[in-house]
Amino acid sequence: MEQETFNTKFRQRTKRLALDIICVVSPLKYSDATSILRKQIIRSCTSVAANFRAVCRGRSEKERFAKLCIVVEEADETLFWLEMLIESDLLKQEQTLEIEKEATEILKVMSSYKKGFNKQT
Repeated sequence: MEQETFNTKFRQRTKRLALDIICVVSPLKYSDATSILRKQIIRSCTSVAANFRAVCRGRSEKERFAKLCIVVEEADETLFWLEMLIESDLLKQEQTLEIEKEATEILKVMSSYKKGFNKQT
């Protein structure tokens, strides 16, 4: 896949994931625990999208690689917070199957991209 096509596709996918997560967690009833978990997952999933955009616009290879490392870390963290929401019974696994699948795929692709990127530099 051409680099520009890849970038466009994953800018859209990471943003869509963030929006999907926001839509799923926003209606949850307020409690201290819910508030913390909601804030954390929204922060991590939006960071994935924002930092992938920064990868695409990086001024140097080192800057792009550094942002890509953040994307991988935040994608993994997003999955962690999703697990916490499910295991605390705030969300049902059925509500999050597609989100979890997409987040896992984004993490795998970005991890592979990072490994390949590191070999290029």
